[in-house]
Amino acid sequence: MGTRNRPLSKESFKSEIWKYYSSHRRAFPWRETKDPYKILVSEIMLQQTQVERVMHKYGRFITRFPGFSALAKADLQSVLQVWQGLGYNRRAIALKKCASRVVTDHAGELPKTVSELVRLPGIGSATAGSILAFAYNIPTPFIETNIRRVFIHFFFPERNDVKDSEILPLVEETLDREDPRQWYYALMDYGARLKSKTPNPNRRSAHYARQSPLEGSDRQIRGKILKALLSHGSTGEQALIDEMGKDPDRVRRILLAMETEGFLKRSGGLISLA
Repeated sequence: MGTRNRPLSKESFKSEIWKYYSSHRRAFPWRETKDPYKILVSEIMLQQTQVERVMHKYGRFITRFPGFSALAKADLQSVLQVWQGLGYNRRAIALKKCASRVVTDHAGELPKTVSELVRLPGIGSATAGSILAFAYNIPTPFIETNIRRVFIHFFFPERNDVKDSEILPLVEETLDREDPRQWYYALMDYGARLKSKTPNPNRRSAHYARQSPLEGSDRQIRGKILKALLSHGSTGEQALIDEMGKDPDRVRRILLAMETEGFLKRSGGLISLA
């Protein structure tokens, strides 16, 4: 898995990926199911979140909200309580809204086309492609971080600023159309291994960006506001501002944004979870 000096042929590439996967396949609970709901939950959780953190929450979430109907009917506070610790809480709201749309617009069945899936909250083209592959074994080209890492490593060994538009045709050309589900698992497992064994190829992607530090960020304040409301229930704006210990105008701006996004609501001078 060292640094490559020249691209590999597509057939040699596929052979190497399958060979590695045959003896290094990772086991995750979401890989042991073909249930579209459970796969959707895992894909949303895995967005920008380490696998280890998802492992701690996935089973509990599925137990509490076992299907689209249960999640759609749940109150937001219950969903956010289970979600706590995963971060990027917008995803929890989007997932709940998605479940409601699946129930009301699709008779409780997750759609089987990219065009329909991307119209649902929280689902972009990459997530749509992964759902089609993992839930329905439909061969659909998509790129996520591990897949991007693998293709840059093998096909762009000495290039910087590699665009996804250059990678996607290679993903389609090498896609195993008989078993896309296992092929993508194999690519992801190889990509995860690459990260620990070589200088991260994704740093040579045109789309690479370091995650901003949490400490002192708006994201951290949002998390603290959410935690306070989960703990206290309804509370006044000034009490929240005082508890945050940050610039009042900044906290008010964040509160307004969270209200607009559907996290919070105001009633009788009090703020609570929506």
